[in-house]
Order: sequence, then C-alpha cells, then structure tokens
Amino acid sequence: MFEQVKEILVEELGTNPDDITLEAELVNDLGINSFELANLVIVFEERFDVEVKEADLPTLSTVGDIVEYLSK
Repeated sequence: MFEQVKEILVEELGTNPDDITLEAELVNDLGINSFELANLVIVFEERFDVEVKEADLPTLSTVGDIVEYLSK
C-alpha cells in the first residue's frame, strides 16, 4: 500500500520519491496545501474505491496515516 500511495504522490504532485517516507508529514515535509490534499483524496477514492470522510481528514497528517487509513 505504501508503494501505491508513494506512486500517487509522485504522479499527482511531482514529489521527490526520496522525500516520501511513512513518517513524512504532508504539510511540513512534503509542502502539500489544502487544495492538493483535496485532489489527493479524490484520487485515493477513485484508485482504491473508498470513501474518505471529511471528518477523517484532520487525522491524515503523515504518509503513514494515509497508508493506514486506506488499508482499513
């Protein structure tokens, strides 16, 4: 799952693959803004056939949080 999330971050945002770790914070380490996060949520929903609840968004602060959320 991590590799799939990493691939999406690289494809969608042009993020340096070396910067993407499970501990990497989306805002502080990867520089993702709220618009980019909203776009990522749409991509994750489509790619993994899940629904990300708006109330859950504040809990997704690291790449690891996303991997864990999508794995459930």
